[in-house]
Amino acid sequence: MRNVIRIVGILTFLSLAITACTQQGSAEEAIEAYLNALVSKDVIRAVNKSCLDWEEGAHAEASSFEAVIVRLDGLACSPVGVSGDQTLVDCEGKIVANYGGEDQDIPLSGRTYLAVVEDGEWKMCGYETGRGE
Repeated sequence: MRNVIRIVGILTFLSLAITACTQQGSAEEAIEAYLNALVSKDVIRAVNKSCLDWEEGAHAEASSFEAVIVRLDGLACSPVGVSGDQTLVDCEGKIVANYGGEDQDIPLSGRTYLAVVEDGEWKMCGYETGRGE
């Protein structure tokens, strides 16, 4: 009986280790990659860095920057909690968009991003506003 318990414990550990190894990157890296895709005006990469439920939102957000000069300033993201199967990520810094020679700051601190593992990879899956303020 003791050997059975030991084997079950080893199999459980190996299962968890394999699952951890199949996930690529981290939740905060996924959010940073998504934000970098937005400011690079790379709609396809923004969509690819998004979960299936957020692909339409990613397309709209990335497309909204196509006609302006845009950059990230001071980007730093970190996980702040887990809610079900989602990891919550807060970011510091801002997106600076230049409209006709005038900079407009879009602070990132007012959003809590949601990251999920989909197909073995962390993906951006939307955000809530007002939590990081």
